[in-house]
Amino acid sequence: MANEKNVYGRPLQLCCGNSGFTREGFCYVPVSDIGNHSVCAVVDEPFLAYSVNQGNDLVTPRPELAFAGLKPGDKWCLCAARWLEAYHAGVAPRVNLEATHQKALDIISLESLEMYAIDAI
Repeated sequence: MANEKNVYGRPLQLCCGNSGFTREGFCYVPVSDIGNHSVCAVVDEPFLAYSVNQGNDLVTPRPELAFAGLKPGDKWCLCAARWLEAYHAGVAPRVNLEATHQKALDIISLESLEMYAIDAI
């Protein structure tokens, strides 16, 4: 995780606890992460409902996976492609760009991400 960069080329900041592909709270993208879990999002009700409707239930607790389920206001490392889908559907959640990995830019334009940026969370 050392030396990982955000979308601005600065050191990647912590997004949240128990998130990201490695569950370390950083949205960095190791080689094994084919889903590109690089976007640090603050989820909201419209996004969570959309995600469930797309077959990715992020709301229901899964104790066997140590996953409590997400609720509006929670921070989570999203797959860049899922964020972009939600963006096109008009339900993209806000993002913390200081904690969003530069690999997000492989799929999403910086301009699109900046439209949903929040101050550091």
